[in-house]
Amino acid sequence: MEERFADIIIDISHEKLDRTFQYIIPEALREQIQIGACVSVPFGKGNRLRKGYVVKISGQAEYAPEKLKTIEGMEEKNVKAEERYIALAAWMKEQYGSTMIAALKTVLPVKQKIKSLEKKSCRLLLPAEEAEKLLQDCRGKHQTAKARLLQELIQLEELPMPLVTGKLHISPQTIKSLEKQGALCIVSESAYRNPVKISGQTADARMEAYGRRKQLSDEQREAASGILEDFDAGKRDTCLIHGITGSGKTEVYLEIIEGMIKRGRQAIVLIPEIALTYQTLLRFYVRFKDRVSVINSTLSQGEKYDQWERAKRGEIDVMIGPRSALFTPFPDLGIIIIDEEHENTYKSESMPKYHARETAEKIASMQDAAVVLGSATPSLEAYYRAKTGKYRLYELTKRQSEGGLPRVYTVDLREELKQGNRSIFSRKLRELIEERLKKKEQSILFLNRRGYAGFVSCRACGYVMKCPHCDVSLSEHMGGKLVCHYCGYEQPGVKKCPECGSKYILGFRAGTQQIEEAVHKEFPQARVLRMDADSTRTKDSYEEILNAFANGEADILLGTQMIVKGHDFPCVTLVGILAADLSLHMNDYRAGERTFQLLTQAAGRAGRGKRTGEVVIQTYDPEHYSIIHAANQDYKKFYEEEMMYREMLLYPPAAHLLAVLVSSVKEEEGMRLAEKIGGLLKEHRGLCVIGPAAASIGKIQDVYRFMVYVKHKDYGKLIEAKNRIEAFMEKREMEGRAGKETVQFDFDPISAY
Repeated sequence: MEERFADIIIDISHEKLDRTFQYIIPEALREQIQIGACVSVPFGKGNRLRKGYVVKISGQAEYAPEKLKTIEGMEEKNVKAEERYIALAAWMKEQYGSTMIAALKTVLPVKQKIKSLEKKSCRLLLPAEEAEKLLQDCRGKHQTAKARLLQELIQLEELPMPLVTGKLHISPQTIKSLEKQGALCIVSESAYRNPVKISGQTADARMEAYGRRKQLSDEQREAASGILEDFDAGKRDTCLIHGITGSGKTEVYLEIIEGMIKRGRQAIVLIPEIALTYQTLLRFYVRFKDRVSVINSTLSQGEKYDQWERAKRGEIDVMIGPRSALFTPFPDLGIIIIDEEHENTYKSESMPKYHARETAEKIASMQDAAVVLGSATPSLEAYYRAKTGKYRLYELTKRQSEGGLPRVYTVDLREELKQGNRSIFSRKLRELIEERLKKKEQSILFLNRRGYAGFVSCRACGYVMKCPHCDVSLSEHMGGKLVCHYCGYEQPGVKKCPECGSKYILGFRAGTQQIEEAVHKEFPQARVLRMDADSTRTKDSYEEILNAFANGEADILLGTQMIVKGHDFPCVTLVGILAADLSLHMNDYRAGERTFQLLTQAAGRAGRGKRTGEVVIQTYDPEHYSIIHAANQDYKKFYEEEMMYREMLLYPPAAHLLAVLVSSVKEEEGMRLAEKIGGLLKEHRGLCVIGPAAASIGKIQDVYRFMVYVKHKDYGKLIEAKNRIEAFMEKREMEGRAGKETVQFDFDPISAY
């Protein structure tokens, strides 16, 4: 029989091994091994067994067959990588720069098979008369447990095992005895773990509100019908729905998805935050019941695996979740909806550094599906593509509620200080909070930071306490300990400055816990809930906090960014933005855009019911264009001004940007490699090369970091630049000149380095 060979990607994320290795397929495994199969193979000098994925099968050996090793066996517990996911991983590797195995692991968020749950029950086998006779016999012999079980089975015929062993207190021996007598049998069937748990008075009340189907406005109907008509006509253009806060984008999504389901297609709905899962799920559950599910990082491995299997089998129509939900294996995907598409969380921060927007478009093109983006404050990239005709634009300009857009007050904190107000609450905000407490209305206080943390500095000499392993300041936490948020280094708090000995070494704090303390002090009668990364560590904490607030159990919800993204609380009539400037002066060309988006989204939480909302923006920079346009809720004016700066400086979306990060344990060697890469790129005309230079955080965990930035209007030219660097690194490796330096790529980066 002709020999067969498999090209395999080894499960090791290292650039040196980023290629396929050929193995002989043993005759015993020929039927089982297919493209995508996870196998066990001997690898390296010691022939240690490693996992790998089969990406190609052929009858041709690349080397002499006697030099090739043989596949050891199948990794039965691992999920098979379908051919479409191997193709998608190859595209991501080329498009974003990473190893193939890292890309494969990204497109396979559920990697291991998990044994399904077994649902056991007791079923009566005897006819009614015989069962009654046996019951009387058991009673006569004082076999009370048997009698109790038989009595229940005569009434219901089948009982769940947890009820039998739990509520009825029947022992396994009693069940076995009746089983031997032929009175009953144990029935077992597989059951899916279902993460969709909707219960409680709050959920019921909100579901009832969502269940009243709203009449679509002309703008909403035009968007929904236009997208479905284009789909029927075979057009697959990406669509952008730009709708002001409260304009009913979700109603449009529901209408589109309902249309897709009627056409026999499925839908993926991406949301930026896990905190949004529950509210989004409620709205979709009302319309689609058990045909909707969720996937996110809070689920157990078993729950994730079961949702993947349900999707594969076509047992659900809608999958809701953050970025990883994008890879749901639906058989007939029709639509991918990315809600709040402007959010940074749609860009991966680990290799490959893909963006959900472009990856969704690639998946859609592979599966004949369409992509819909939605936001009140679209990313400049999405709006630019809509304005230049690449995307189709739909606009929703009216709020669904009768309240209209909120009234916004901009408070200059410099003036507050001049007037002697040193509180974190401006006089206007304090006045409006007191008014809301009297009226029994709710307020949201938003801070663009989390935790009881801040840097510690000496007021006498200016010395800042820094991590000895990372080029960042230590943050002060409750109890006085100092913590590095990059490597986890901890040390006790200090009483004296290590530099000059001064006792005036203090923490600069502007965290949610400190503000919570200030709220209790200023408004002792107020019931306060805090929602930030520290208060939402447990699996159900998001739902518990949001449900409590929606149920009127608190007057004030205080939190960080997660409280201003897409939530709908009709009783909230006041939003206070405590520190508008914290995101404005970051070392990042997107700082203005992020500030505008955050302020506009935060303001949009007020007045979503019938009562008009009010918003207070507290700032030290009221003249900044981001704050002026956010106060006026004017996206178009902001877009025009911001794009002018982007075009002048060749930043996305006016051009594309490639960030090349060089990391090294030795500072000199890292800088030398960065200089060589910079020189290599500068040899090619047309590329705008910046650097090399130390990253803004020059050292993390004793590893030095250097940056080279490359700009060009053509994304393809940056891919070519990436390929040249990869070829240079490969040649360096082959010539034995490679050290321990690593190189990573980030296209159109979201975060600063």
